[in-house]
Amino acid sequence: MRLDVWAPLLLPLLVAPLLGLPSVRSLPDRLPPRAAAWLLLATAVGLSGAGAAALGLLALTALLHLPFVAALGHLALPFARHLAPAAVVPVGAAAGALLLVLAVRAARVLLRHRRGRAAAWALAGRRAGRHGDDGLVVLPDRAPDAYALPGGLLRPGRIVVTSGMLRTLAPAELAVLLAHEQAHLTGRHHRFLLLADLTTALHPLLRPLRDGVAYAVERWADEAAAASVADRRLVARAIGRAALAGGGRAPLRMAAGPVPRRVAALLG
Repeated sequence: MRLDVWAPLLLPLLVAPLLGLPSVRSLPDRLPPRAAAWLLLATAVGLSGAGAAALGLLALTALLHLPFVAALGHLALPFARHLAPAAVVPVGAAAGALLLVLAVRAARVLLRHRRGRAAAWALAGRRAGRHGDDGLVVLPDRAPDAYALPGGLLRPGRIVVTSGMLRTLAPAELAVLLAHEQAHLTGRHHRFLLLADLTTALHPLLRPLRDGVAYAVERWADEAAAASVADRRLVARAIGRAALAGGGRAPLRMAAGPVPRRVAALLG
């Protein structure tokens, strides 16, 4: 067999162990957050796409070796010559089955994102205490929470904040929170997270890249908020207070998790 036949399939497997190295994990802190998000996402998409394409070619090779398919036009793929004849159909069948499983995983990710977004819009529309033209939705909920709700073709995105979060933060910290969430909407960060989740569905070993993208877009929004309020210490304090207040809904890894890294990056 020639190496170039298997390289697209083996490359993600060979690269995956390198993704856990400290130098790779610290990449979002070494580069500007926006550049880091694009670089990590492009890498994840490229690796997962290469693996899926290789599986598809292997499955297609097996299909073309079936007598009733080959008889239709005597079709053949050039790289099929480099596979042992007895291994073409079993290897291709296994590749096709794996590709089907990955396609189902990707479809479930798409469905989960779509349902989550629909549920968030339904909640905002049903429980909104105030829904003004400024794009802010205040939910009458004692639990502190805030998030960016992406829009669509016919409706703009909204920033959703609970009344509990409003009572938790000081006015200056609330301005930081709104600037942070607005950066998520402006940067279309939900698309970054969706694509990152899809790459993990297609290749589970790429999860470190998915986590890196999620962290990078948060840092991206942090820097946008810092530019908006012109006070990095205020942004760091607001992030820490909001994260601790909402810890019941989104548990924090306070030892070495995203929030301490974000605060350190702002203060550093």
